[in-house]
Amino acid sequence: MNALCNHLWQSTLFAAVVALATLAMRRNSPRTRYWFWLAASVKFLLPFSLLVWTGSRIELPARAPSLHAGTVEEISNYFAPVDMRLPTTPTGFPWPSGVAAIWLLGVGFFVIRWFRRWRTIRKICDRGTVLPLRFPIPALSSPSKVEPGVFGIFNPILLMPEGLADHLTLEQLNAVLVHESQHILCRDNLTAAVHMCVETLFWFDPLVWWIGARMIEEREKDCDEAVLRQGSQPGEYAQGIVTVCRMYMESPLSCAAGISGSELKKRVRGIMTGRKSRPVTFRGKVTLTLAALVSFLIPFAIGIVRAQSLPAAPEYGYEAVSIRKAAPGQIGERFGVGPMGGLRATNMTVMLLLQFAYDAPDYRFVDAPGWVSSEHYDIVLTPDTPDVAPAPDSPTKDAIGSMQRNQQRLRAVLRDRFGLVLRLEKRELPLYVLTQVRGGSKLSAVAGDHPAGFHPNGKTGHLEATRAPINMLTSFLSRDLGRPVNDQTGLVGFYDFELDWNPQMGLGDAAPDRPSLVTALSEQLGLRLESQKGPVQVYVIENIQRPSDN
Repeated sequence: MNALCNHLWQSTLFAAVVALATLAMRRNSPRTRYWFWLAASVKFLLPFSLLVWTGSRIELPARAPSLHAGTVEEISNYFAPVDMRLPTTPTGFPWPSGVAAIWLLGVGFFVIRWFRRWRTIRKICDRGTVLPLRFPIPALSSPSKVEPGVFGIFNPILLMPEGLADHLTLEQLNAVLVHESQHILCRDNLTAAVHMCVETLFWFDPLVWWIGARMIEEREKDCDEAVLRQGSQPGEYAQGIVTVCRMYMESPLSCAAGISGSELKKRVRGIMTGRKSRPVTFRGKVTLTLAALVSFLIPFAIGIVRAQSLPAAPEYGYEAVSIRKAAPGQIGERFGVGPMGGLRATNMTVMLLLQFAYDAPDYRFVDAPGWVSSEHYDIVLTPDTPDVAPAPDSPTKDAIGSMQRNQQRLRAVLRDRFGLVLRLEKRELPLYVLTQVRGGSKLSAVAGDHPAGFHPNGKTGHLEATRAPINMLTSFLSRDLGRPVNDQTGLVGFYDFELDWNPQMGLGDAAPDRPSLVTALSEQLGLRLESQKGPVQVYVIENIQRPSDN
């Protein structure tokens, strides 16, 4: 629904720009304005998001300069979907299904309507007789009261009502034929059929019907000018149009171009005043060409720019990987050491795999399907080059290095076996900021190279940390609180500390025996936790698929 709303406002804005352009060119050729309105119509069939997607699939050369991440995100936000969710009710009414059903009913109505009108003209043509006219396409005479017009798109025919020559002078009849010749030359039936598709798909939008009216108006003006350029007298031609409109019915299909259409009084006035359109200057043609190119190249370029917001390709790969659905009834999820220093994941959801691979909590992954958090898998990953799993007493940097390499390998597995496509994007979300209290923190840096120990228990409200950096604390707080926690303490180094709080209390509540988490951070560590709202970098899941077992 968001993507549709996004497409509609972009198409509306494009149509508004076209309206201004046609207003500026009101003294130029009506055929030029017709093509402008046709472009506004086709825009409804061509979402900018498709151009953005196409551009995002182009790989830039390795030596190409990359844009700053903030620039990429700022540009990308202009093409992010508008958040226009349908209201929900306590009864849980399926709004998306209901709206889709109404749309399908409307589409079906107009498809049937167009088909019935087309069949009506088809029957008229079947009853027609061939006319011996020197005309670019076959001509038929019909006993019906439908106005003279061109029927058909790829093999058109000229349909003339019987007795037309008895009501028009020879000059007026020739003017009618010149008028229809212009419709054939410009393939008006084909372009009108394209707009009929737009009207059928977007029947609920009054703008597309208004655009259709403008297209008919401009194409008839163009045909009128073509008749006058052939030397027809304005008075005779106008009288012929009035006669046809008085005696015959207008064509029921806009893709069966006739001589009527548009506002008759306005057309006759224009014919009688002998209006002449000005040719588009060379500068104008260049400007129009550049404007058209820019309109479609900008979203294409946006896609190329947005491709740079994808996470970097994994640096480490894997030799083999085994993926199987986890046996039902298992309790708990476990990461362990796999073959050749690789990775073994047992009873893991894909969301947990994502969190480990990208070192990010679940709230940073958006637009994920439900099965990502409900289905469990067993994975055994073997590195492409042997790795050494760290021992319990290994230095911290070795343990972190091994974990980061396996994170890279798991990213490759998610990409290759799960079809994962991620995109980085910033969204405004609630978050917390961790700072030092006014008097400063109560933490003292410790030396040594022994592994970090970090043992939190959110259920009991106890945390023990040895030689832990502050980012371990913020990561724990983010997971426990379900919000990002930004470290603005300015503390660097490694710290030993303990933290005790009452997990049953809210952030700001106090209890006689144990303090709330906010109070505990302030009193025991000298750190302050404040609630704010700000930009948070999230991973947008554009594609992910269930893997096949092997």
